[in-house]
Amino acid sequence: MKQFIRHCMIICLGGLLFSACKKEADIQPREMEQPRSTITESVVVLNEDFESGSKTAYAIGNVTLSSGSWTLDDALIGNLAADLKNGTKSVRIRNTGSITTNFSTSSAAGTVTVTVKHGTYGTDANSSWQLWTSADNGATWTQQGNTITTSNSLQTATFSFQSTGNLRISIRKTSGSTNRINIDDVNITAGSTGGGGGGTNPGDDNNLLLGNPSNALADVASENNYLMVKPYYTLSYSRGRATPNWVSWHIQSSDLGSISRTNDFRADTDLPAGWYQVQNSSYSGSGFDRGHNCPSADRTATADANSATFLMTNMMPQAPNNNQKTWANLENYTRDLVKAGNEVFVICGSYGQGGTGSLGGVTTTIDNGRVTVPSNIWKVVVVIPDGSNDLNRINGNTRVIAINTPNSNDINTDWTQYKTTVRDIESATGYNLLSNLRPSLQDSLETRIDP
Repeated sequence: MKQFIRHCMIICLGGLLFSACKKEADIQPREMEQPRSTITESVVVLNEDFESGSKTAYAIGNVTLSSGSWTLDDALIGNLAADLKNGTKSVRIRNTGSITTNFSTSSAAGTVTVTVKHGTYGTDANSSWQLWTSADNGATWTQQGNTITTSNSLQTATFSFQSTGNLRISIRKTSGSTNRINIDDVNITAGSTGGGGGGTNPGDDNNLLLGNPSNALADVASENNYLMVKPYYTLSYSRGRATPNWVSWHIQSSDLGSISRTNDFRADTDLPAGWYQVQNSSYSGSGFDRGHNCPSADRTATADANSATFLMTNMMPQAPNNNQKTWANLENYTRDLVKAGNEVFVICGSYGQGGTGSLGGVTTTIDNGRVTVPSNIWKVVVVIPDGSNDLNRINGNTRVIAINTPNSNDINTDWTQYKTTVRDIESATGYNLLSNLRPSLQDSLETRIDP
């Protein structure tokens, strides 16, 4: 896995996050007797970053990579400054070259999502490419989605389709000239129910459009950076902290409706077998709220959407005044931006250990030591006008709001007093929060404080 960390630092296993919309301190929720719709998480079945391989010539040949053996035809693995890449290497393809897996993934069943980072090599003219898949070990192939055109920045193309479980992929350059393209970070997930929007271009409105901040994986071996893709938000969960490290989601006008707060706090049964499930009563008497990461009021279009925010994997121990005042004010402001004709992408989380709740004094854990109380809570909000082609519409003038607050009950209720830079949050957490943006744009947006 690539390390996106720009600053070398020690971090406290990511925290969780929050975001409280009209949250109340330690209110015992009503028991939900009626069945709720199943919330499906996706499973990563392939994640290839091309960092482990070496191929310096365009001639056809096989390369052993971290995911398995690939055939690179009229393609090589480049590491030059002109190669667009997320890390130190990416594939470079010319003419009508291709890269193809020599193996089939057997667990790619149901709705499958493939994401591919792509761009134009150096000063070459833009080119086009396609994604093809095979369900019979390479005997026959089918094109998925539309033909993709590259640009001079690294972009993410997203394809979703149905698969029977046996899947082989091929990325094929179709423009047929000597202009070269770069391909990087090929990811396949199965079982996803969607990202919360469905724009007209690949990736639009996706809850992870801005990137996977900690490169979380849906692998039980990644127990403190465990990826959970929910229908209404995506998160990295820490088994050791029993809270999310971060939660990422998108808000547009269609997400805001008139559904009342369901208040059905409950354990998340989607956690892997054997993992402790935080209960709806686990925070009781602790002096801390069950602080939402993805707020309830950001998901009021349907009862299912609102109920999804009350899973305890979306909660963190949050000082009541922080939750109900400072962060509630920020959340209300964010929704006002949406109502004014914008859409927003939000990432929030927490880090450190030790907060001050309503009982006074510093508390490091609650629930008999099973849930870590964070010391700091942060959020990043990226604001763009309503529209399509979301990622490409983020530019040097895009508004980015970054907030970092202490998890303290004597906090100032004015959230603007805690503005900071994205880069400072990255330094504290070790995450790469806007990794799907080109590096120069990240530098521009991440190093300034919202005025």
